[in-house]
Amino acid sequence: MIAAKLVAVVLIGYFLGAIPFGVLIARRSAKVDVTSHGSGKIGATNVLRVAGKKAAGAVLVFDILKGFLAVVIAALILNGEYVLTSSASPWWLSRSAQVLAALAAIAGHKWSVFLHFGGGRGVATFFGGLLALCPAAALFGGEIMLLGACLTRYASLGSISGAVAAYVILIPLTILNGFPVEYLVYSLVGAVFIIVVHRDNISRLLMGTERRIGERVKT
Repeated sequence: MIAAKLVAVVLIGYFLGAIPFGVLIARRSAKVDVTSHGSGKIGATNVLRVAGKKAAGAVLVFDILKGFLAVVIAALILNGEYVLTSSASPWWLSRSAQVLAALAAIAGHKWSVFLHFGGGRGVATFFGGLLALCPAAALFGGEIMLLGACLTRYASLGSISGAVAAYVILIPLTILNGFPVEYLVYSLVGAVFIIVVHRDNISRLLMGTERRIGERVKT
Protein backbone atom coordinates (compact mmCIF):
# COMPACT_ATOMS: atom_id res chain seq x y z
CA MET A 1 0.00 0.00 0.00
CA ILE A 2 2.77 2.44 0.92
CA ALA A 3 4.69 1.58 -2.26
CA ALA A 4 1.58 2.19 -4.35
CA LYS A 5 1.07 5.57 -2.69
CA LEU A 6 4.68 6.58 -3.37
CA VAL A 7 4.34 5.58 -7.02
CA ALA A 8 1.10 7.58 -7.20
CA VAL A 9 2.60 10.77 -5.76
CA VAL A 10 5.56 10.57 -8.14
CA LEU A 11 3.33 10.03 -11.18
CA ILE A 12 0.93 12.79 -10.17
CA GLY A 13 3.84 15.13 -9.52
CA TYR A 14 5.36 14.33 -12.90
CA PHE A 15 2.16 14.84 -14.88
CA LEU A 16 1.39 18.06 -13.01
CA GLY A 17 4.85 19.33 -13.87
CA ALA A 18 4.50 18.18 -17.46
CA ILE A 19 1.51 20.44 -18.19
CA PRO A 20 3.01 22.97 -20.65
CA PHE A 21 1.36 26.15 -19.42
CA GLY A 22 3.94 28.25 -21.25
CA VAL A 23 2.94 26.73 -24.57
CA LEU A 24 -0.79 26.95 -23.87
CA ILE A 25 -0.78 30.53 -22.60
CA ALA A 26 1.58 31.89 -25.28
CA ARG A 27 -0.49 30.22 -27.97
CA ARG A 28 -3.71 31.68 -26.60
CA SER A 29 -2.42 35.19 -25.90
CA ALA A 30 0.00 35.77 -28.79
CA LYS A 31 -0.81 32.98 -31.24
CA VAL A 32 2.81 31.75 -31.18
CA ASP A 33 4.55 28.50 -30.39
CA VAL A 34 6.98 29.48 -27.63
CA THR A 35 9.09 26.37 -28.26
CA SER A 36 9.98 27.72 -31.73
CA HIS A 37 11.17 31.15 -30.60
CA GLY A 38 13.80 32.61 -28.32
CA SER A 39 15.40 29.95 -26.16
CA GLY A 40 12.68 27.46 -27.05
CA LYS A 41 11.92 26.96 -23.36
CA ILE A 42 8.40 27.08 -21.95
CA GLY A 43 9.08 29.10 -18.80
CA ALA A 44 8.06 32.65 -17.95
CA THR A 45 11.33 34.21 -19.13
CA ASN A 46 10.97 33.02 -22.70
CA VAL A 47 7.23 33.68 -22.71
CA LEU A 48 8.03 37.26 -21.65
CA ARG A 49 10.24 37.67 -24.71
CA VAL A 50 7.72 36.13 -27.06
CA ALA A 51 4.27 36.97 -25.69
CA GLY A 52 4.68 39.84 -23.22
CA LYS A 53 4.29 40.58 -19.52
CA LYS A 54 0.73 39.39 -18.91
CA ALA A 55 1.35 36.01 -20.47
CA ALA A 56 4.65 35.64 -18.63
CA GLY A 57 3.01 36.51 -15.30
CA ALA A 58 0.31 33.89 -15.84
CA VAL A 59 2.90 31.26 -16.75
CA LEU A 60 4.94 32.09 -13.65
CA VAL A 61 1.92 31.62 -11.38
CA PHE A 62 0.86 28.33 -12.95
CA ASP A 63 4.41 26.93 -12.97
CA ILE A 64 4.75 27.74 -9.26
CA LEU A 65 1.40 26.06 -8.60
CA LYS A 66 2.63 22.87 -10.28
CA GLY A 67 5.30 22.34 -7.64
CA PHE A 68 3.10 23.56 -4.79
CA LEU A 69 0.17 21.31 -5.66
CA ALA A 70 2.43 18.29 -6.14
CA VAL A 71 3.50 18.60 -2.48
CA VAL A 72 -0.05 19.21 -1.22
CA ILE A 73 -1.46 16.24 -3.13
CA ALA A 74 1.34 14.00 -1.87
CA ALA A 75 0.47 14.94 1.71
CA LEU A 76 -3.21 14.27 1.06
CA ILE A 77 -2.46 10.84 -0.37
CA LEU A 78 -0.12 9.85 2.47
CA ASN A 79 -2.00 11.45 5.36
CA GLY A 80 -5.47 12.32 4.18
CA GLU A 81 -4.73 15.98 4.99
CA TYR A 82 -2.04 18.58 4.31
CA VAL A 83 0.06 18.18 7.45
CA LEU A 84 3.69 17.28 7.99
CA THR A 85 2.98 14.71 10.68
CA SER A 86 0.06 12.33 10.93
CA SER A 87 -0.86 9.00 12.43
CA ALA A 88 -1.70 7.88 8.87
CA SER A 89 1.99 7.47 8.02
CA PRO A 90 5.39 8.05 9.66
CA TRP A 91 6.55 11.68 9.56
CA TRP A 92 9.69 10.83 7.61
CA LEU A 93 7.68 8.96 4.98
CA SER A 94 5.25 11.84 4.53
CA ARG A 95 8.05 14.37 4.11
CA SER A 96 9.98 12.09 1.76
CA ALA A 97 6.87 11.56 -0.36
CA GLN A 98 6.33 15.31 -0.62
CA VAL A 99 9.94 15.84 -1.66
CA LEU A 100 9.69 13.09 -4.28
CA ALA A 101 6.49 14.62 -5.64
CA ALA A 102 8.09 18.07 -5.90
CA LEU A 103 11.17 16.68 -7.66
CA ALA A 104 8.92 14.72 -10.01
CA ALA A 105 7.10 17.96 -10.88
CA ILE A 106 10.42 19.61 -11.74
CA ALA A 107 11.32 16.61 -13.91
CA GLY A 108 7.94 16.81 -15.61
CA HIS A 109 8.45 20.48 -16.39
CA LYS A 110 11.91 19.82 -17.80
CA TRP A 111 11.02 16.63 -19.69
CA SER A 112 7.33 16.95 -20.51
CA VAL A 113 5.70 13.92 -22.07
CA PHE A 114 3.36 16.36 -23.86
CA LEU A 115 6.29 18.06 -25.62
CA HIS A 116 8.26 15.01 -26.72
CA PHE A 117 10.24 15.33 -23.48
CA GLY A 118 11.19 18.94 -24.03
CA GLY A 119 10.21 21.70 -21.63
CA GLY A 120 11.67 24.40 -19.43
CA ARG A 121 14.30 24.77 -16.74
CA GLY A 122 12.02 24.17 -13.75
CA VAL A 123 12.94 27.20 -11.63
CA ALA A 124 9.40 28.35 -10.84
CA THR A 125 8.29 24.77 -10.21
CA PHE A 126 11.24 24.27 -7.85
CA PHE A 127 10.24 27.33 -5.85
CA GLY A 128 6.59 26.23 -5.86
CA GLY A 129 7.56 22.93 -4.27
CA LEU A 130 9.80 24.67 -1.76
CA LEU A 131 7.02 27.12 -0.91
CA ALA A 132 4.81 24.21 0.13
CA LEU A 133 7.63 22.44 1.98
CA CYS A 134 9.39 25.35 3.67
CA PRO A 135 7.94 28.82 3.00
CA ALA A 136 10.77 30.62 4.84
CA ALA A 137 13.46 29.19 2.55
CA ALA A 138 11.32 29.72 -0.55
CA LEU A 139 10.68 33.37 0.28
CA PHE A 140 14.35 34.02 1.06
CA GLY A 141 15.51 32.33 -2.15
CA GLY A 142 12.79 34.07 -4.12
CA GLU A 143 13.86 37.46 -2.84
CA ILE A 144 17.48 36.77 -3.80
CA MET A 145 16.34 35.59 -7.23
CA LEU A 146 14.30 38.75 -7.83
CA LEU A 147 17.05 40.99 -6.52
CA GLY A 148 19.69 39.32 -8.67
CA ALA A 149 17.49 39.41 -11.77
CA CYS A 150 16.52 43.07 -11.25
CA LEU A 151 20.06 44.26 -10.56
CA THR A 152 21.68 42.40 -13.46
CA ARG A 153 18.68 41.97 -15.78
CA TYR A 154 19.78 38.38 -16.29
CA ALA A 155 17.00 35.91 -15.41
CA SER A 156 19.45 33.01 -15.50
CA LEU A 157 21.80 34.61 -12.97
CA GLY A 158 18.88 35.48 -10.71
CA SER A 159 17.51 31.93 -10.93
CA ILE A 160 20.83 30.31 -10.04
CA SER A 161 21.45 32.77 -7.20
CA GLY A 162 17.98 32.23 -5.76
CA ALA A 163 18.19 28.45 -5.83
CA VAL A 164 21.63 28.44 -4.21
CA ALA A 165 20.47 30.97 -1.60
CA ALA A 166 17.52 28.76 -0.67
CA TYR A 167 19.89 25.86 -0.07
CA VAL A 168 22.39 27.98 1.86
CA ILE A 169 19.76 29.40 4.24
CA LEU A 170 18.47 25.90 4.95
CA ILE A 171 21.86 24.76 6.25
CA PRO A 172 21.70 26.82 9.48
CA LEU A 173 17.93 26.33 9.70
CA THR A 174 18.47 22.57 9.64
CA ILE A 175 21.42 22.50 12.03
CA LEU A 176 20.36 25.16 14.52
CA ASN A 177 16.57 25.24 14.25
CA GLY A 178 15.82 21.61 13.62
CA PHE A 179 14.20 22.04 10.21
CA PRO A 180 13.65 18.64 8.49
CA VAL A 181 16.68 17.35 6.65
CA GLU A 182 14.38 16.37 3.78
CA TYR A 183 13.97 20.06 2.97
CA LEU A 184 17.72 20.48 2.82
CA VAL A 185 18.02 17.51 0.47
CA TYR A 186 15.30 18.92 -1.77
CA SER A 187 16.95 22.33 -1.95
CA LEU A 188 20.35 20.79 -2.67
CA VAL A 189 19.06 18.57 -5.47
CA GLY A 190 17.03 21.45 -6.87
CA ALA A 191 19.94 23.90 -6.77
CA VAL A 192 22.30 21.45 -8.49
CA PHE A 193 19.64 20.69 -11.10
CA ILE A 194 19.06 24.38 -11.81
CA ILE A 195 22.78 25.04 -12.18
CA VAL A 196 23.15 22.09 -14.57
CA VAL A 197 20.21 23.07 -16.79
CA HIS A 198 21.58 26.63 -16.97
CA ARG A 199 25.03 25.57 -18.12
CA ASP A 200 24.45 27.09 -21.58
CA ASN A 201 23.37 30.34 -19.93
CA ILE A 202 26.48 30.27 -17.75
CA SER A 203 28.62 29.96 -20.87
CA ARG A 204 26.86 32.93 -22.48
CA LEU A 205 27.18 34.97 -19.28
CA LEU A 206 30.93 34.37 -19.32
CA MET A 207 31.11 35.36 -23.00
CA GLY A 208 28.85 38.40 -22.52
CA THR A 209 26.22 37.18 -24.99
CA GLU A 210 23.39 36.25 -22.61
CA ARG A 211 20.02 37.87 -23.35
CA ARG A 212 18.75 40.33 -20.77
CA ILE A 213 15.24 40.36 -19.31
CA GLY A 214 12.80 42.15 -21.57
CA GLU A 215 14.69 41.65 -24.83
CA ARG A 216 12.04 40.74 -27.36
CA VAL A 217 12.55 38.20 -30.10
CA LYS A 218 11.04 38.15 -33.55
CA THR A 219 7.97 35.90 -33.86
